[in-house]
Amino acid sequence: MPIETLLAWKSIAVGLWIALFLIGERLLPAANRPVEARGLSRLARNAGLWLLNAGLSPLIVIPVSLWASQHTLGWRPDALRGGWALLADILLLDFVIYWWHRANHELPLLWRFHAVHHLDRFLDASSAVRFHFGEVLLSALARAAIIMLFDIPLASVLVFEALVLMASIFHHSNLRLPGKLETVLARIVVTPSIHWMHHHAVRRDTDSNYATILSLWDRLFGSRNPQLRRLDMEIGLEGEVRDGGFAELLARPFRKS
Repeated sequence: MPIETLLAWKSIAVGLWIALFLIGERLLPAANRPVEARGLSRLARNAGLWLLNAGLSPLIVIPVSLWASQHTLGWRPDALRGGWALLADILLLDFVIYWWHRANHELPLLWRFHAVHHLDRFLDASSAVRFHFGEVLLSALARAAIIMLFDIPLASVLVFEALVLMASIFHHSNLRLPGKLETVLARIVVTPSIHWMHHHAVRRDTDSNYATILSLWDRLFGSRNPQLRRLDMEIGLEGEVRDGGFAELLARPFRKS
């Protein structure tokens, strides 16, 4: 399938998915949101960060990934192309993104950018696309190295990116799910009950539950938080009492600590 077609389908799928959750979580909210959480200023802030990154994607992110896919080590045999290879690529990339996410919490330089995502003091589908452009660019460079090292086709990368966005929208969302369904899903994929603990405004909880699609990585590598989320728990960063404005969030990683 041509790359342009994949990009178009990715945009349609992700757009419909986030619209579905934005509507669903307002009809069936898990936690009651105060006016501040539902206000246009917060949604505009999150949407602004998303639109900035959406603008950078065709200018920088996609060309970097395309260049990397054209300069791989070239070890991949024909037998590792096709449907099963796509599943293997997704599993590998999900494993890698677990460690990249963990590095964003453990390395001070990366944390300066990633903290912008965690400053959101309420969680819903819009939180899933709220990232500083610096984090997006650093992620693109790290992903390019993985693409080159493991000879991953660009098509696999684009499919994985669509799945990551859809998974993130799901596990950041404020959609109320039946308890039994979420328990079953949590054994396989990351659910809101898992990921909300990652956004708890207590640093030991923030530094846990790093997985993005498959929930097994945290269990395998000892970062699974055994605590269950409370719908009234404080969201955000420990010691931070407010979110920033749009310009303030953009400038934050470049300010002295």
